[in-house]
Amino acid sequence: MVFAWDVLAVILGASLFGLLIGAIPGLTATMATALLVPVTFFMEPLPAISAIVAATAMAIVAGDIPGALLRIPGTPASAAYTEEAYLMGRKGKIGQALGVNLVCSVVGGLIGVAILAFFAPLVADFALRFTSDEYFWLALLGLSCAVLVSGADPLKGAISMLIGLLISMVGMDSVSGQIRFTFGISDLLSGISILPVLIGLFAVAELLRRMPEIGHTHFPPPPPVEKPFSGVGSLMWQYKGGIARSGVLGTLIGALPGAGADIASWISYALSRKLSRTPEKYGTGHPEGLVAASSANNAALSGAYIPALVFGIPGDTITAIIIGVLMMKGITPGPDVFTSNATLVNAIFIVFILANLLLLPLGLLAIRGARHILAVPSSVLYPLILLFCIVGAFAANNSLLDVWLMLGLGLLAYFLVENDFPIGPMILAVILGPVVESNFMRSMIKANGELLVLFERPIAAMLGGLALLVWLAIIVSSVRSAWQTRASATSS
Repeated sequence: MVFAWDVLAVILGASLFGLLIGAIPGLTATMATALLVPVTFFMEPLPAISAIVAATAMAIVAGDIPGALLRIPGTPASAAYTEEAYLMGRKGKIGQALGVNLVCSVVGGLIGVAILAFFAPLVADFALRFTSDEYFWLALLGLSCAVLVSGADPLKGAISMLIGLLISMVGMDSVSGQIRFTFGISDLLSGISILPVLIGLFAVAELLRRMPEIGHTHFPPPPPVEKPFSGVGSLMWQYKGGIARSGVLGTLIGALPGAGADIASWISYALSRKLSRTPEKYGTGHPEGLVAASSANNAALSGAYIPALVFGIPGDTITAIIIGVLMMKGITPGPDVFTSNATLVNAIFIVFILANLLLLPLGLLAIRGARHILAVPSSVLYPLILLFCIVGAFAANNSLLDVWLMLGLGLLAYFLVENDFPIGPMILAVILGPVVESNFMRSMIKANGELLVLFERPIAAMLGGLALLVWLAIIVSSVRSAWQTRASATSS
């Protein structure tokens, strides 16, 4: 299935697309994924997922290029080690810095794929025992974790999540048939389509943020990159323990709902510094932190697929988009997918391996062509992206309403981001809202409205306790930050 010519062509094309988007500062891997969604609408499930997997892996690696050359991280996942890579370049080791980024990303990604392929089916066997009680708590725990790791202010993360839940409730309730928030618009009876939501929240909002740059942003010419793989082998062998540790850690962090590659790279960098024999060298162009963080971010991409495939719970915003794509294809992720669509799941594992191996030749191409990629003028690129967004939103249902929804949600997301509200919890809530609601309603119907039934089964009780602890942590964190803000205002 994977080595059919059309699937291979899609993987290659999506990799080149991810390379372009990731290498341009400010255009994230999530945006690359959101822009691919309209194209995947016309594909079979495997090519659609292959396109997203390949584009995401390449965008994360390509994001290292402007970080090392210009001190501007291409994607948030590259920010943890941008300073280290740039300072290596100032020492005349720019080729080595980019070579280390590339090779460690490939190795970390392969570690993540191995863990995904080995453990996901085992977890799926366990998940087949789940009822609506466990799925309710699991989805709620996913939302809770997304708020907890969303940023410095959990309250803003919670508000973003509640807006997402409101969007997910538009239309007819799947259990009771009650019509909600449609305002008499018949097109909203089936709810708001996931496609305009994804494109609006990520692509349109990012374009609005970058509009002032059109015609004014000029990146300095990057220095020439020579001998990208010189000395990389000896560095990899020297820090082999750090690579293995960061690959496993990145996969585990990626599997946490709402965490993602950027958090994985920051934690791996911090842990590497703490365990290093020479921590004083960090921040001076030392390759050890670079090796750890760049191994973790690609491993986290694979880890995020464990909860997505096994439970239908997105590990990050990219897997939230993939769940939306699969649902558009009539495939519902969950433990049953390992039996009903086992060939598709195994094909996805092979696509992961292939996409990570493709990083080497295409990453080298990106490093060699960096000055040409960075020269793409924003006045050409951004209008083309907006046009692509409008066509994609309309093509899904041939509805102008979807275009207006996309633009409206993009405007909303723009104002939220400008005021430091995270978007991740909102998109996770749009995906998980119906899961939480439908499973809660089923449990209540079975138990005649008795709430304590949600804690009767051992696994449900454990997940419920975890969810309540996370919410307690969110409340304590919010109160503490409010007290600190008040104390600093009083002292000043």
